[in-house]
Parts: sequence; C-alpha cells; structure tokens
Amino acid sequence: MSDPYARYTRLRFDRPHPAVLRVTMDNGKMNTADAVLHAELADIWRDVDRDPTVNAIVLTGAGRVFSAGGDFAMIQENIDDFEARARQWREARDIVYNLINCSKAVVSAMRGVAVGAGLVCGLLADISIATKDCRIIDGHTRLGVAAGDHAAIVWPLLCGLAKAKLYLLLCDEVRGEEAERIGLIGLAVDDAVLDDKAVEIATRLATGAQSAIRWTKYALNNWLRTAGPTFDASLALEFLGFGGPEVKEGLAAHREKRPPRFPPGSMV
Repeated sequence: MSDPYARYTRLRFDRPHPAVLRVTMDNGKMNTADAVLHAELADIWRDVDRDPTVNAIVLTGAGRVFSAGGDFAMIQENIDDFEARARQWREARDIVYNLINCSKAVVSAMRGVAVGAGLVCGLLADISIATKDCRIIDGHTRLGVAAGDHAAIVWPLLCGLAKAKLYLLLCDEVRGEEAERIGLIGLAVDDAVLDDKAVEIATRLATGAQSAIRWTKYALNNWLRTAGPTFDASLALEFLGFGGPEVKEGLAAHREKRPPRFPPGSMV
C-alpha cells in the first residue's frame, strides 16, 4: 500500500505511539504558511481521516516556532493575481472545514509564536496546548484585511465576544498563560513539557473508546458548523480586502518593519 503522506513536502511525520501521528510543520522559514504549506494544511485532515492506523494527531512546528504567519510572497500573489486569490480562498475554507470534519482527535502543541494558517489549526484543534510564553497573534487587521481565516468562527466561542473583539480588532498578542485563563486554549504548560504533554494527551485519546470520542467530537463541533455562515462571510471579506489599498500598505509595513500608515477616513 502506498504511503498517503509521501507527497507532503512542508509537513513531516512520525509516530510517538502506533496510533498517534505527529504532524510537524517545517519549511525552514519559521514555518510560515507559504503556498505549499497552505495547500498541505488543507489536505492533511482528509488523509488522516481516511487512515485506519491513526486515531489521534499531534500538530506542532519544527524548531522553536509553531508558525510565524503568512509568507509575504503568498500575500503578494493574493494581491496581484485573482486566480491565486481564489485558490487561496478555497484552501483557507478547506483548512477550517476539513479540520472540523476530521473524525480523528487533534492535539496542537504551540510554542514560540502562533500566527496565520498555523494558528487556525492550533486553535481549531480539539485539545489546544501552548507554552506559557507562546505569543498567539491574529494579525489580519494590521495587515489590512478582515480577520477571516478562522477567527470569527471560533474566538467568540472560546473566549467570548468582548475578548475576541479586543484581540482581533487591535491585533494584540495573547501569551499562552493568558490564553488559557480566558479560555482561548485548553492548556498552558512550561516549554520543557509541551511535547510530552501533547503526546500523553494524544495517546490517551488514541487508546480510548474511538466511537465515543469521535462522536462526541462530531456533536461538539456542531457549535462550529452552526457558525459556518459567519465564517463564510468573514473569509469572503478577508479576500475582498486583498483587492484593496489597505493590504498593500500593511504588507509594505511588515516588509519594512515599521508601523502601517493606512489611509484615513471611511472607505466603505
């Protein structure tokens, strides 16, 4: 039988337990979501869902960073090319819905910084774990686009609408310890124990009653499915923004490592 994971180039795989697949984002660039990794994060959940040897997944990042956000080249492509923008929109949609609909339990292990498409998966995991000093940031509005790739579907459900607006409108970072306190993640731990804790929890899930665990996940994720129209609208508005002037200034500010200078006044 062919290896279903052989085609992946930005994701690495190992088995800390026979029924646990550890998926490590690794592109040598602080695990930023370039075009290849973005597509692979959309596909992987279908492959693990179909793999009878996998009962649980650990998602983490190589090195000292979980994922440092979107690759500048991919963002520029979204600005310049309508077909690329449409493709990235479809993949962003699939990352969210494929993970929600994956029947296998997913545990995320976040350290360093968690931003962008990696953060999407980190917060939508069934059990989200981060180091106490992990920097969790949704940077969409600082880039100049709406917070659309996961935030509207899950942040208000996890930490409440007031906190969601505080962090999503201002793009302020949330440290792992505070994220646990407000309910944004499930567990904050010291860095030294992050990997072992994630494997421990994934192993417990992988060796538990599979139909009971999977059906409980399915039922609980109906909260997220119910928010599907909100997510669809936010994602459409995010990608509408890639055709506007604000994202050009936001990307330039990131590249030049300076505060953005967005045009004043209402544009809509």
